[in-house]
Amino acid sequence: MERANTLTSLEPDHAPSQVRTAFDVSQVGLSIQGNTILSNVSLKFPVGEVVALVGHNGSGKSSLLKILGRQLVPTSGTVACGGYELGHYGDRDFARAVAYLPQDLSTGLEMTVRELVGCGRYPWHGPLGRFSEVDKSKVDAALGATHIEMLAERLVGTLSGGERQRAWIAMLVAQDARCLLLDEPTAALDVAHQIEVLSLVRRLAHEGGRSVVIVLHDINMAARFCDRIHALNKGHVVASGTPAEILVPDTLHDIYGIDMNVIAAPNLDHPLAYAC
Repeated sequence: MERANTLTSLEPDHAPSQVRTAFDVSQVGLSIQGNTILSNVSLKFPVGEVVALVGHNGSGKSSLLKILGRQLVPTSGTVACGGYELGHYGDRDFARAVAYLPQDLSTGLEMTVRELVGCGRYPWHGPLGRFSEVDKSKVDAALGATHIEMLAERLVGTLSGGERQRAWIAMLVAQDARCLLLDEPTAALDVAHQIEVLSLVRRLAHEGGRSVVIVLHDINMAARFCDRIHALNKGHVVASGTPAEILVPDTLHDIYGIDMNVIAAPNLDHPLAYAC
């Protein structure tokens, strides 16, 4: 049985007046089959920002994202969403507030883009509910927001990588959640499509008032498109700050364990990082 709904949004006017974070992670630990994945992680994710989780493979960033999305339960510590601990929400109430996009997007290939995007409305009408005019308008708005109206009747399996990612992100937009969790949405994309997808994510956050947490491998892409960067190494938080604060040689060494340097970049507020 679902708990009584208290919040269906992460917007500040739906949360206690002092809450200004989409997520507040406090002393979170995670162990799986005796292996320590996360240790004493404490981080804040401000409302309305695009926040990157970065680190080497196995650093725990995807596991932390899964905890935020209630895909994993932490071994210790607490996580609050919109001012309330995650366990406070019923399943449908949480799905109306938070949308999670995993790495594996191999399903839905035989659906049209419109059908896939329509799946985002499930938390609002349930398995037996009718697809209403409100649902249809939300789907149309999501197609428009992600600029894929012309692909609406195409099968998802026929799309390019960048188009497919846009379709899945459109599904999250149709879900009407105020927080989007994206696990490496650019992993299999070329540079042009990475920029396309991350530009879309940034616009959805800044123009739509959404909070975004995104796992990325490329520190320069994280710096270019994100407002804040949280960095993990072997399950520990090793750095947290703005791109300009993170992209310094000593901090980059702490994150990746190799010597790195930075150079000034025209038209950017932060430098570019490279391995020495």
